[in-house]
Amino acid sequence: MQRISKIKLLKKLKEIDKPYFTINDLWKILNLSKQSVYVTCSRLVKSGDLYRLRKNIYTLDNSPQNIQKIANLIYWPSYLSFESALAFYGILNQIPYTSIFATKLKSKKIDLGGQLIEYRQILPKLFFGYTLQKDLFVALPEKAILDQLYLVSLGKARIDRDELNLKEVSKTKFLEFSKKFPPRTQKLAQKFLIQFGKTSITIK
Repeated sequence: MQRISKIKLLKKLKEIDKPYFTINDLWKILNLSKQSVYVTCSRLVKSGDLYRLRKNIYTLDNSPQNIQKIANLIYWPSYLSFESALAFYGILNQIPYTSIFATKLKSKKIDLGGQLIEYRQILPKLFFGYTLQKDLFVALPEKAILDQLYLVSLGKARIDRDELNLKEVSKTKFLEFSKKFPPRTQKLAQKFLIQFGKTSITIK
């Protein structure tokens, strides 16, 4: 691959308003056979100009933040929630190694560029209460807590002795959102409400 061709290709990729590329994206740009595109991708990956995140997914930016954006897009609808959203807002002091998303689709785990991504299924009626934060859909703080409590009520998650800073969390919004959850989650939410106003709590 000639240097000028490489420069032109990378320039075109940067002009595309996408955080990742597929073989089809590159095929349209290069106007080469699919086999030649695979060879070109392999060379760009070896040179460090392109990063292969998983089969048929490439990116120019393999930062954790960009990988989260890509994870959000490739398994849609989804939004960052649970422990990951709580850490995003600084409510949870510990940063989870896995980026965890809520989805209406089936639960699954994938490796994306060396970063573990987990998609946890919730009821379709619970798919609300999220906002766009720097090109990433993230649960509102109150919704992230309730999403976590929802899985706790199903025996699929825990919050054991984790310190949560609830100073900036809206008690009113939390109560409003909780009414849309199943009865078991609402019971946990009611117990949770008495902790509001404290700097940190411990859930057992």
